Amino acid sequence: MQNKNSSSQPHLNSLPGLSRRELLLGLGAAATVAAAAPVMAAMPGHDHSKHSTQQPDMLDATNACVDKGQRCIAHCLVSFQEGDLELADCAAKVHEMQAICEAFSYLLAANSSYASDYSVICARVCEDCEKECRKHEEHIECKACAKACADVVDQIKLVFDKA
Repeated sequence: MQNKNSSSQPHLNSLPGLSRRELLLGLGAAATVAAAAPVMAAMPGHDHSKHSTQQPDMLDATNACVDKGQRCIAHCLVSFQEGDLELADCAAKVHEMQAICEAFSYLLAANSSYASDYSVICARVCEDCEKECRKHEEHIECKACAKACADVVDQIKLVFDKA
């Protein structure tokens, strides 16, 4: 005579640490959440305006500036390895700019109420970086970094300057 529990398919009750009841409850909860999500999103009064940056052009300019700064510093490091320290001041200014722009980027992405206040220091640092990089415009990376810094300053003036 064959035992009832010795079928060829394993029973859910035989899973270690998980009963059939727990599995069904979990699946039911997951289905409920999946079904309710579109309803919750469509509810009146649910504001999606804060889900993305309010200043996408400024965020893009800031992130591009960080990227161009990384390339500029990489170029400076190669020069240093070759014994040429002419770009040391440039690398220092770019390093400062990156720290400020990375923080500013985060504030912009989060629609932080501090973005406007922080834009003042960001513009100043980008102006200083641009000025230093312009001294080395014969280097493609320095020229690109200078332009990216100028773009950030332009975006800040466009959005935050009330004058």
